[in-house]
Amino acid sequence: MCIVNYNLSSYIPYYKRNLKVAFPVMLTQLGAAMVGLADSIMVGHYSTADLAAVSFSNAIFFTVMVFAMGALMGVTPLVGHVHGRLEKLLLQNTTDDEIARKHGQITSYLANGLVFTGLMALAALALLVPCIPNLDAFGQEPEVIACARPYYILIVLSIVPFLLFCFFKQYLEGLGNTWVAMLITLGCNLLNILLNWVFIFGHWGFRPMGAEGAGWATLIARMLMPVCFLMAMAVKTDWRRYLSALRGRLVSRREVEYLLTIGMPIGLQSFAEAFLFTASFVIIGWISKEALAAHHIANQMCDLTFMLAQGIGAATTIRVSHQMGKGDLHAVRMASGASVHLCLLMNTIGAGIMFFFRYRIPYIFSDDPEVAQIASTLLVFGALFQYADGLQCIGAAMLRGIQDVRVPMRIALFAYIGVALPLGLYLTFPLGLGAKGMWAAFVIALAIPAVLFHIRFNRQLKRIKYDKITSGQSL
Repeated sequence: MCIVNYNLSSYIPYYKRNLKVAFPVMLTQLGAAMVGLADSIMVGHYSTADLAAVSFSNAIFFTVMVFAMGALMGVTPLVGHVHGRLEKLLLQNTTDDEIARKHGQITSYLANGLVFTGLMALAALALLVPCIPNLDAFGQEPEVIACARPYYILIVLSIVPFLLFCFFKQYLEGLGNTWVAMLITLGCNLLNILLNWVFIFGHWGFRPMGAEGAGWATLIARMLMPVCFLMAMAVKTDWRRYLSALRGRLVSRREVEYLLTIGMPIGLQSFAEAFLFTASFVIIGWISKEALAAHHIANQMCDLTFMLAQGIGAATTIRVSHQMGKGDLHAVRMASGASVHLCLLMNTIGAGIMFFFRYRIPYIFSDDPEVAQIASTLLVFGALFQYADGLQCIGAAMLRGIQDVRVPMRIALFAYIGVALPLGLYLTFPLGLGAKGMWAAFVIALAIPAVLFHIRFNRQLKRIKYDKITSGQSL
């Protein structure tokens, strides 16, 4: 890992630069997680069945959503690499033609990225829609399915606008801007929480809708998100040039295929992790609705801390891709090491909160004492889970920054599906550990990519450095 190659004091400028980029992303991710948290708290106080329904529906939905979102993450390092190269050219007072070509390449990623996003949305709908009449096939309790179906339909409808928002977010992050996504996310999330209060409990003349009300709130908020992004891009001159250039920009099959080449392995890597957690919701749902609700509570708390790690990870991909575009390998290594340090600090804080407040946190979500008792135990595993999950997140982000995506995908598929699922099933049922068994499997399995991603990154940097030396390029 990039942790101790230099004195810690030499990392201080990199901490500052990484945090400057990461802070808005962390707030964006935290804001998204807070909506899920608000959904869970409000729906949990409406009824345990509705809480289990939201948990079950989101488990299925996010398995597919995370795949599509992961595929779109490939846009950031591609745009970031060109943007870093453009910044270097501007400093070198290069010819206008060469600068114009780089601007044209960034515009091309916008045009072809929108086509790519449309393809991802169609693929997601093709996977999610057939589940609507077949939700009862997952073996959940009938009361949970009855609450889940209307909520599930509404969040499936929200996938198209939400993926458009994700694309614009990744595109602007490639250009180095993370503040716009933060402002849009926070604003729309506040609207979502307000609409939750209105629709779930029945205020302002609406009937109480429980989980279905949370679905309506989510759909309305997500429809606004891409609209706000387009307005932001139309206002800022530097970005408006790319929107204006779209009128004469033809879609390139080759470039869409290249986006697929980079994006699909990232999507499959994200899918593998999401599939593991979706399967865990289904498996734990076989135990009882109380165990499922407790699992959801522990998972929500881990999501909060993971959002912070993802924020640092997004900043890592941006910073690494920009420095790779400039050809500065020293800055690549330092920025990556700084991200590891920051992530470990966040993990420690998150683990401490979960462990020391494990008896109080469950009652924020539910008044059911059985749910609280199970959740308090799972939060201990959640605290241990922080370090492996955070380090694998940063390791994957570092590799995305250098556009190394295929080997990490294979590692993720092996760890999450080949190790975690069979181990989790064995610990949960034959050994009789219940939900604790699945969480123990999480901790063990995520340690594999946490180690291997960082080994891979260091080896790849050495290879890139060697290639530069042998070709006579400057480092």
